[in-house]
Amino acid sequence: MLDLSRLRALHAVSVHGSVSAAALALGYTPSAISQSITKLERETRTTLLERRGRGVMLTDAAVELAETARELLAMVERAETDLEERRGQPAGRIVVGAFASAARGLLPGALARLTREHPALDTRLVEVDPHLSVGLVAQGALDVAVWHDWDIVPHPTPERLERAKIGDDLCDVLVPEGHPLAGRERLERSDLVGLRWIGNPPGTVCHDWLVRTLRALGSEPDLAYQAAENHTQVALVAAGLGVAVMPRLGRGPLPEGVVDVPLEPAPVRRLFAYWRTGAARRPAIRETLRVLREQWPQRAA
Repeated sequence: MLDLSRLRALHAVSVHGSVSAAALALGYTPSAISQSITKLERETRTTLLERRGRGVMLTDAAVELAETARELLAMVERAETDLEERRGQPAGRIVVGAFASAARGLLPGALARLTREHPALDTRLVEVDPHLSVGLVAQGALDVAVWHDWDIVPHPTPERLERAKIGDDLCDVLVPEGHPLAGRERLERSDLVGLRWIGNPPGTVCHDWLVRTLRALGSEPDLAYQAAENHTQVALVAAGLGVAVMPRLGRGPLPEGVVDVPLEPAPVRRLFAYWRTGAARRPAIRETLRVLREQWPQRAA
């Protein structure tokens, strides 16, 4: 009989694309995942992973087995949901995925509260790019994803998923001290034209917001410095290299040499929680959503 935990490991590798990423998602070491796959290969008498450079690729047999694993894990989830709903108390493991600033600014307090209020709940956190997180929920690799979009770049809800709004994350313009805009009480969007920008790389919703906003004003943004981490962007602003639009969540205190100026109308980054429709009855999901939404006003303040 095939071992479910080993099938879970194979499924995680197929979803995340590597042994190390699967280990991070499941909370194990890469060695433990590799051992699980090796044992599964012995059980099935089939080669499941092939080396490709520094990584691995699933064989055709592994792809088929991973799909079977996905179906089995979905059945197990339904059974666990039924049992948990019958008990009426959150229990078992719940894996939350969140982008970096939410993982830093919102999730520590929320997960600590969940653990404190529900000792039978095993909370896990995976920091993941927002472009990937919703798909990982659909594939069963995450139970809940904290996701964001911007007011001018809305994102539709995929099929078989549900979502609830957590809150609105307002954004400011960060400028170096001594910059002509540093002494202003507020800025209008027309003030953003002709500036030298520090921002996120292409392919991110933050980058899309900046490009769309400036193009709507008839200007192409001069994105001179690209950095994925907010703290890196702040450091670049402090060095006097440009200006940035940055959300408040997870930003932390600004260092000397950086001034935040409100922009009107304020850019809004909207935070949502996504989960699978089939798991909506699970008390752990409901409690996670409740705590995230109740935690938000405290973080926004």
